[in-house]
Amino acid sequence: MAKLTRAQREWRPGMKKKQRSVKMMFASTVLVCEALLAIFITLAAFGLKRADPAVVLSMGGILALLCILNCALLGKKIGYIIGWALQAVFFLCGFVLVDMFYLGSAFALCWWYAVSKGEVIDQENKQRAIAQAKWDEAHPEQA
Repeated sequence: MAKLTRAQREWRPGMKKKQRSVKMMFASTVLVCEALLAIFITLAAFGLKRADPAVVLSMGGILALLCILNCALLGKKIGYIIGWALQAVFFLCGFVLVDMFYLGSAFALCWWYAVSKGEVIDQENKQRAIAQAKWDEAHPEQA
């Protein structure tokens, strides 16, 4: 039989599900898309022979790996700081492949939107949960 996770072992009937952060989900999505972008841009720079092949492949792999690993850090403030630094790195890759100026700018805009709009949605969800708890308290017979 499969081993249960801690959340599965601690679950009891009637327990409410913990609200997940929309900001974290949006930011993770952008980072995973950027990891794919790093792989494709690496292949393009390698095929166009823009720099030493070993350097291009290793730097592209490191950049893709950093994007994926940063998803785990998004629970802390440092994850978003590293995310902004990665946006700058993607933009600066335009000096190797000119199209990265456009793509880096587009992904930086996506990152900004994911972080800002995700924060707004998280705040709205918290307010909605508080209002629901107050309503449930005031109307126990309907809950």
